[in-house]
Amino acid sequence: MESRHLSVVIRRDPHAVAAFAGDPQRLPDWAAGLAAGEPRVDGDVLVVNSPMGEVRVRFAPPNDLGVLDHEVTLPDGTAVHNPLRVLPHPLGAEVVFTLRRLDGVTADAFEADATAVAADLERLRALLEG
Repeated sequence: MESRHLSVVIRRDPHAVAAFAGDPQRLPDWAAGLAAGEPRVDGDVLVVNSPMGEVRVRFAPPNDLGVLDHEVTLPDGTAVHNPLRVLPHPLGAEVVFTLRRLDGVTADAFEADATAVAADLERLRALLEG
């Protein structure tokens, strides 16, 4: 399985970045590849409309380490683990998303996913740096 790490440096405190990026209600503000519209909470799962249809998202428990990993259950029932980390960086924080190429995903689709994730990370940077 191919993996690609996509990252962006944000000139803000890592804890502030993790708090914003890990707030499920803020996902539609920056993660267009995952969430559109108002998210709903169903127990410990966030239910969101996405470009893929309605998906269910379960985040790692809140922590002080910047671990924002989340599992996305797609409309067909496939569960995808998405590593997302906020790391201290000399300029503030570095947000790193690991994109994995699933079986059956073409090279072109994987590149399109990488482009969408990079755009989401840039949107996060713009929101937090103002």
